[in-house]
Amino acid sequence: MTKIAARKGMPDVQLSKEEFSQRFRNRFFDPAFEGNEAALAAIIETAWDGYDVYRKNPRKARAGQGFSKPDANLPVEWLETRARIMAAEARQKDPASPSRILLINGSMRSDQSCPGEMSKSWRLLTLAKEAIEKQKNFEVEVLDLSLLTSQYGRLIHPCKACVSTAQPLCHWPCSCYPNFAMGQVNDWMNDIYPMWAAAHGVMIVTPVNWYQAPAGLKAMIDRLVCADGGNPDPTTTNGKDPELAKEVELKGWDYPRHLAGRAFAVAVHGDAAGVENLRRIVADWLTDIGLIQAGHKSALGTYIGYLGTYAENHLDLDKDVAVQEEVQTAASALVEAVKMLRAGELRQPDANLHETRPK
Repeated sequence: MTKIAARKGMPDVQLSKEEFSQRFRNRFFDPAFEGNEAALAAIIETAWDGYDVYRKNPRKARAGQGFSKPDANLPVEWLETRARIMAAEARQKDPASPSRILLINGSMRSDQSCPGEMSKSWRLLTLAKEAIEKQKNFEVEVLDLSLLTSQYGRLIHPCKACVSTAQPLCHWPCSCYPNFAMGQVNDWMNDIYPMWAAAHGVMIVTPVNWYQAPAGLKAMIDRLVCADGGNPDPTTTNGKDPELAKEVELKGWDYPRHLAGRAFAVAVHGDAAGVENLRRIVADWLTDIGLIQAGHKSALGTYIGYLGTYAENHLDLDKDVAVQEEVQTAASALVEAVKMLRAGELRQPDANLHETRPK
């Protein structure tokens, strides 16, 4: 097999110590930190050393049983997230466990930050939650992506597109973060992956932002690429070795779909344009990663206060009883789909068919 070299040639990104120190100090612009100069200088020295020698994951542990190279060392935070995903999957597959729906608020708007008012998505999600909780033996987990703008330390770092170098370089769960050398920490995806793994059904409620998904929702979607064909064994690629990953892919990759078989619903709303576009994008993405749409009524695209004033948008929702009922209908359709899935009455018709060119 011909070895394929990784393409190189982009500009150098390494910072000088002076540049690094200035960027680090920008986090401490508040005058309250002025009396801590000596402590801050010492911390900068330690942080610079970690950056300069690139200590991405300074704490590692033996991979152990279940990996192709059990004696290899893997980041402890990655191993912990993997263990949580495996526990969530075991609970999800347990026939005696309650049916679980993951409700996702895709809006970045919050009354706890500078918008000063809750989002309509949150109100619609609450209606969906009420409809689901009326069902016996169903539980709801809420993922509120507006915390990315309103809660300290909540981050979803951007996808680095490892999969485009070679599919096996994209690990399940993602191993790109945390990166302590670069200060890329507090990655929320380590909590979000187990939420998806534990769910029997997923419902996304989101507004349209300029014809597309809100930034936080799009970041989560991008980072879930590892759930669709991602490599569950980083020891096969010696961590992030791009050329080894190419070799592994070219030998034949089985493209594991880690979230396939769950059901989904979508509720997209807007006030001027782009609703149908985003509804299709989200539904197509969920279908592509192997989830099953819970019927025609489970994919809602609608306008609230079409071309009205922003100041009155909550009043428009108050009056639009039909939209409120449609969201609850979508949630109820998801409940019925989950019931059928768990009873063995609903499955992806093409689930066992060979994919000639999986992507």
